[in-house]
Amino acid sequence: MAAMTEYQTVEAGDVVYRDGTIKLHGPQGFEGMRKAGRLAAEILDALAEQVRPGVSTEALDTFVREMMLDGGAVPATLGYRGYTHSCCISINHVVCHGIPSPGKTLRDGDIVNIDVTPLLDGWHGDTSRMYLVGDVPLKARRLVEVTHECLMIGIAQARPGARLGDIGAAIQAHAEQYRYGVVRDFCGHGLGRLFHDAPEVVHAARAGTGPELKAGMFMTIEPMINLGRPHVKLLGDGWTAVTRDKSLSAQFEHSIGITDEGAEIFTLSPTGRDKPPY
Repeated sequence: MAAMTEYQTVEAGDVVYRDGTIKLHGPQGFEGMRKAGRLAAEILDALAEQVRPGVSTEALDTFVREMMLDGGAVPATLGYRGYTHSCCISINHVVCHGIPSPGKTLRDGDIVNIDVTPLLDGWHGDTSRMYLVGDVPLKARRLVEVTHECLMIGIAQARPGARLGDIGAAIQAHAEQYRYGVVRDFCGHGLGRLFHDAPEVVHAARAGTGPELKAGMFMTIEPMINLGRPHVKLLGDGWTAVTRDKSLSAQFEHSIGITDEGAEIFTLSPTGRDKPPY
């Protein structure tokens, strides 16, 4: 018999631990996540003017760090499990966790995911967006477009009474009709005062399975969709994940909260630039 899911109602000032329970938050938690999510979205908006051929990923990382600090936040990734940068920048066949570097510059035709998490007043605003660098081939642009559709289709399933598996099932069905591969090795996650918490939000699943969604849950939905097969491998740096078949990969991510009516997206762009072209 499957273990019963445990939920924990928490107040904004409570000390929380990653103990396997799914946290249920009240109005103060929602307000904290709105502020953190807004700053995260503003950073991704501002990056639209910075992403261009010839720019180094280290320069983009510096831009992200400075904007977080100016906004009163700190980069949640900086020092996380030994990671030494303020964001992750994943280009072309890099699935996730690409490490910024002064020697890595963007090229015309690249697709790139930038993943940021400002920690503002104790709350994590975790989000990522795809960017098109110069003249991007049609098949790559189509992958990016469908990946954003997968994200929004998944979010549409997030409402009280639904099951966590409903999110992954909807994402998987949409991606696989285009014969794209849905990455299984990485998933979305609960968050709030903790960067990563229960539950794990898988993006390929069976509808009607998994924990019940309840108002007050915070989580990320962040499908990684490959132009080829879903398999990935981890490079020797211990962070960078790439497609095994060297096919292109795309990802979008939002942080959301479950409300009585459905899902509130904390990381929507305030200027409507949630997907390219910007």
